[in-house]
Amino acid sequence: MNNKIQIWLPLLLSITLITGMLLGYAMRDTMPGNNFFSLEKPHPLQEVLELIKNKYVDDVKLRDLSDTAIEAILEKLDPHSVFIPAEELQNVNEDIAGNFFGIGVEFNIIDDTIQVINVVPNGPSEKAGILSGDKFIKVNDSMVTGKKISSERIRKLLRGDINTNVSVVILRDWKQKTVIISRGIIPVSSIDASYMIDSSTGYIRLNKFSQVTYHEFMLALESLKKQRLQQLILDLRGNGGGVLDEATAIADEFLDGDKLITYTEGKHFPKKEFRCKKEGLFEKGELVVLCDEGSASASEILIGALQDWDRTTIIGRRSFGKGLVQEQYDLSDGSALRLTIARYFTPMGRSIQRPYLNGGKAYYNEIENRFHDGEMVTMDSLKNDSLHVFKTNKGKVLYGSGGITPDIFVALDTNTTGIASGKLFFKGTIGTFSYTFYHQNRETFKQYKLTKDFAQNFTFSNDAWMQFLERAKKDSIVLDKISIVEKNAIIQRIKAGIARQIWRNEGYFEIMNREDTTVKKAMEYLNLHSNPKRKD
Repeated sequence: MNNKIQIWLPLLLSITLITGMLLGYAMRDTMPGNNFFSLEKPHPLQEVLELIKNKYVDDVKLRDLSDTAIEAILEKLDPHSVFIPAEELQNVNEDIAGNFFGIGVEFNIIDDTIQVINVVPNGPSEKAGILSGDKFIKVNDSMVTGKKISSERIRKLLRGDINTNVSVVILRDWKQKTVIISRGIIPVSSIDASYMIDSSTGYIRLNKFSQVTYHEFMLALESLKKQRLQQLILDLRGNGGGVLDEATAIADEFLDGDKLITYTEGKHFPKKEFRCKKEGLFEKGELVVLCDEGSASASEILIGALQDWDRTTIIGRRSFGKGLVQEQYDLSDGSALRLTIARYFTPMGRSIQRPYLNGGKAYYNEIENRFHDGEMVTMDSLKNDSLHVFKTNKGKVLYGSGGITPDIFVALDTNTTGIASGKLFFKGTIGTFSYTFYHQNRETFKQYKLTKDFAQNFTFSNDAWMQFLERAKKDSIVLDKISIVEKNAIIQRIKAGIARQIWRNEGYFEIMNREDTTVKKAMEYLNLHSNPKRKD
């Protein structure tokens, strides 16, 4: 028996080995990376990078070349699939998360000096005694004055791990003082302003959809409800979107039942519906949503759902037109890929994504073309998609692709945005002047306890205007030939900038909204449709 086994053993071992190799070869397609017993040749991209690494005449940064190659590949897809380099990823993630680790100050570089514009309430800097108006001379061992200082460098010095200390030397009332600040979690609020415009009308302005937007929105809405909110203006102008779940959760607060809010679908991602799950806080009551060409993505999901269900009146200009869903994938070197994985659709099946087959440049130039085509100033120039027409239950005609068309059009006010105003915004002249003017006259402004009192009683004098002209000249801007309308618009922004120093962003928007044509149109609509006899 033993002799027979010895005779057949080599043959059995050979058969076993061959069988194992065949099975392994067959299994290679099911293995991650497709490299198990792989006989495939390296991809040409890998070969090129290797040749450059080993043969090129000069030293090169191979990682930079690799990043460039990835970006070139993504340009062949859609404009919203993007590569995020490792050094930029933290800032991108912080924006999504709605917070970062730092000291909690808003600063600006004025006359080559870092000056504290605002201090975050209850933040690390406020607890350490930092005040608006303080000037930063030194951060740890680094001097931070002079022409070579930059905002990006200051952010890197001030931000760091939570509960770590940063030493700053400040100048206050011409005296230097050293302050130790312990870094903490600094919220990046999604809400620019939330207040009652009159006795029954509330206003909420959202600037993005981060992971904390719904929570912040609910706190604002609950506060307005306590102030007898009956009708609401939700301002989404300039809101470029963000986290989809946050937008659908807010939509749920306005829609009743189990209504469909949106659905997503892609080649590798099956259809997924987002529906109302609970009773909302504002399912009844007049609702107006403001939008413009800067309202995109998650903003359009919210706007589209409310419009499809006849729950709101949209006022403003046509939205951006982004109907693609991205998912972020972290890569091994600390970078990330934000890849489009699906399209989203409104409840009626509208896809509001603009065409992008002509490339990213043409895609983004379409917004600029709206100015040249007259769409920003006249309703008749709107380019609706006549091939995809929808009707709501109440008979309202809606269109697919190319963004969301408002129910009530408001033209861009070109009379207040001349060349001179553009230079003022670009150089930050108005913000700089508002800040310095406030601190030069701080005692005068203490008399104003409410934004309403400030708006009604503060007069920007001719002497103050002359001071502003001098500040503008320092920035090489001459304002001798501007119109009265443009001058008044500039003064309005200066007043709003002063209000920001006293009441932060909310004060700024309370002042600006008093002369905002779109907000005025919203108030006209609400006063006409909710209670024609009401007077405030």
